[in-house]
Amino acid sequence: MASAAAPARSGAAAAQPALSKPLLATSNRPLLTIGVMGAMVMQILDTTIANVALPHMTAELGATNDTITWVLTSYIVATAIALPATGWLSDRLGSRNLFLIAVGGFIAASALCGTAVNLGEMVMFRALQGIFAAFINPLSQTAMIDINPKERQAQAMSVWGMGVMVGPILGPVLGGYLTDNFNWRWVFYVNVPVGALTFAILWFLLPSRPKAERSFDFTGFVFVGLAVSSFQLMLDRGQSQDWFSSWEIIIEGLIAIASLWVAVVHFATAEKPLFDRHLFKNRNLVMGMVFMVIIGISTMAPMALLPSMLQQLFGYSVVQTGEMMAPRGVGVLFTMWLAGRLLGKVDTRAVIAIGLILFGWSLHMMATWSLEMDFWPVIISGFVQGLGMGLVFMPLNSLAFATLEAHFRTDGSSLLNLMRSIGQSAGISMVTVLLARNIQVSHADLAQHVTDKMVPGLNLTQIFQFGIVSDAVFEMMDGMINKQAAMIAYIDDFYLMMWITIGVLPLVLLLKKPAKIEVVHAE
Repeated sequence: MASAAAPARSGAAAAQPALSKPLLATSNRPLLTIGVMGAMVMQILDTTIANVALPHMTAELGATNDTITWVLTSYIVATAIALPATGWLSDRLGSRNLFLIAVGGFIAASALCGTAVNLGEMVMFRALQGIFAAFINPLSQTAMIDINPKERQAQAMSVWGMGVMVGPILGPVLGGYLTDNFNWRWVFYVNVPVGALTFAILWFLLPSRPKAERSFDFTGFVFVGLAVSSFQLMLDRGQSQDWFSSWEIIIEGLIAIASLWVAVVHFATAEKPLFDRHLFKNRNLVMGMVFMVIIGISTMAPMALLPSMLQQLFGYSVVQTGEMMAPRGVGVLFTMWLAGRLLGKVDTRAVIAIGLILFGWSLHMMATWSLEMDFWPVIISGFVQGLGMGLVFMPLNSLAFATLEAHFRTDGSSLLNLMRSIGQSAGISMVTVLLARNIQVSHADLAQHVTDKMVPGLNLTQIFQFGIVSDAVFEMMDGMINKQAAMIAYIDDFYLMMWITIGVLPLVLLLKKPAKIEVVHAE
């Protein structure tokens, strides 16, 4: 029996397809994966972890409610400007050296942010932090692909995508906990021990792509940087400056349009542009960039709206809000794992389409909310939304890279991350503007219907004789109208994001199905 079993086992083993060699070999891939993911999650968390600490920073840094937002704006703009240079720096310095510089610089800048004593220092250190952060995301994505054989790259993208999607959800929760229980400075100090461990793993295990001589397209970099930074400034400053009634916003918008036009013309005609023109001939990468803008809008906008809605309208605490948003992360983790198992077995485009439908359905569920509901609709819709996010993000990244040559991976990753960042900023600005304006419109619509007939037992025309009591009654009524108007405005935003999500469904057909790859799943 034993002898008969042995050949059976050997035959089963022989039936397993042999794994191809990864582009870069390492002595301990699982540990290196932890190091790469640790760096990426640390950077992703910092895009949202500082948001909840802003009120605490305001007084201590001598800032105002208007100027303190530069703590966020400086980080976002610096990241957007530096991102396009990732590919050139990676070729020039080597991918390993650039990754280590980025992680080490990020740790140092985080420590400096924690020691800032005024707003000027904080803005400068946050900008420095943003520059180093720009390189971490594309390098981590490229590293995860490079160190895995082709048959396991889908699972690698699944793991990487989990960090990208779950990080922004955990950021406000972790930031609120550290701020409430320690000090707002720990929002930045927490990166030091985590970053040090990550840096050590990368130092000992991270292999490097060979260096390559590559001229730097300074003209292209300047105009791309001007276009992106002006657009980001316009989005971040628009609400506080009343948008295009402000010359600042008008000038930033004109600079963004003019710089983008010059950059496009330059890339089309330059001998050696910042991004190789072959990148834009890859249909999946170009469509991936389009989808990344939509994903940025659809994923970050709900996460930007929900904390304020749950805390201001429903009265939940920061911790309770984080707990109610956690199921979204659970859904993401589950479907990213599932999507990794499905790749190679079903058409990836079908998986993305199902994810978009689920995401749109979750937004429709959110558009049916009311002030009388309990927490269950938030949890259920969040979980469904997470399921959709997981089925879209990871397969889309896999498709974008499946048809991309290996030497274009870093540049391709930079473009995808840049588009996602622009989408996130645009989405947050869009829903914030619509929220503020729809609250005003809805308040006016509701207030005009508040009459004696609508308030039984209360004569509004005679209530003024009660003095202070009348003021209290009208304040209470105005507060109720404000809450209802705000709820209507939130619902309008959810409907808008739902239609945007459903509207991009036909674009899935433009994605090119890659050649079939035998996908091996680690047991």
